[in-house]
Amino acid sequence: MSPSTHRRPVGLLFPGQGSQHIRMAAGLYRSDPTFTFTMDRVLALMGEEGPAIRADWLSEDPLISIDDVRRAQPLLFAVDYALGRMILSWGIRPTALLGHSAGELVAATLAGVVRLSDAVLMMRERVRAAVAVPAGGMLAVAAGEDRVRPHLTGDVVIAAVNANAQVMLAGTTGPLEVTAGALRSAGLTVVRVPATSPFHSPAMEPAAEAIQPAYEQVRLRPPTVPLYSGYTGGPMRDEDACSARFWARQVTDPVYFAPALDNLLAAEDMLLIEAGPRQTLTAFARRHPAVRLRASAAVPLLPARPGSPEGDRRSVLAAAEELREQGYPVNPGAMSGNRQEEPVRAVAGALG
Repeated sequence: MSPSTHRRPVGLLFPGQGSQHIRMAAGLYRSDPTFTFTMDRVLALMGEEGPAIRADWLSEDPLISIDDVRRAQPLLFAVDYALGRMILSWGIRPTALLGHSAGELVAATLAGVVRLSDAVLMMRERVRAAVAVPAGGMLAVAAGEDRVRPHLTGDVVIAAVNANAQVMLAGTTGPLEVTAGALRSAGLTVVRVPATSPFHSPAMEPAAEAIQPAYEQVRLRPPTVPLYSGYTGGPMRDEDACSARFWARQVTDPVYFAPALDNLLAAEDMLLIEAGPRQTLTAFARRHPAVRLRASAAVPLLPARPGSPEGDRRSVLAAAEELREQGYPVNPGAMSGNRQEEPVRAVAGALG
């Protein structure tokens, strides 16, 4: 197929907790130079824990479960960020960034809100505080907010609004089990999200209070490229980007991914690329009217389910081919090693 004469601007999507799986994106490690360099850089910034996190990432039988917050959050940050850097190494310059939950910190790092070393510190503080919170979890429910609310019990709350008929709930273990049973009895489809902490619920209040002092020591800047926030449901304001409180509250506050995506796609037709494991955000995006009507499009970088290293590479090559067909001069066979860590810069006109 010949490249398109109309080149949609690119928006990058970064998934969060729940998208992780064993050996996610490992097929790109030591295969793509930029991905490999960036993973090594991020893991090195994790200090003494870095080698253990790397070992569990590359293992079929990790010592600490990949769903444990001590592994899920650091590895999601590293993989999402490395995939974002890989896309940039192809010469792609996105016009917008949107992350889901922990993915918002990745988007902010690429947008220049926070330096990479400080972002890793913020993520590590988030993990340290989350470990001290009583065990809990999250549920994905195939229903809208109104159908779910009457069944909420105890400290269980709506943690994320992902699409018109898809929400996530969070809470401590006992009340969450009660709510799951009530929802199933009401005929709703309920799936447990791979998470061991009740993120985006009041149970995380102690964690938010614990991490804010460390966040106040981090230099935060306005984004250099439009950054959409799942916590406000729209473009991130400079005052939020530069607020330690805003970032600390992300462990307790709900995620409004669907409204944020609405605002992003209302601005212009886009080619959305999910830079992360699985295809969760791609699936949400493909339900959006702008994508269903083909005004916009959504493309994942990685497979929907865990697979072989070759599957990871084939999926990335397919995404690169889609970019070529959209008019971007990407050579899928030459994923070069541009290792610069500067933030994405806003550029007028068509980018890429």
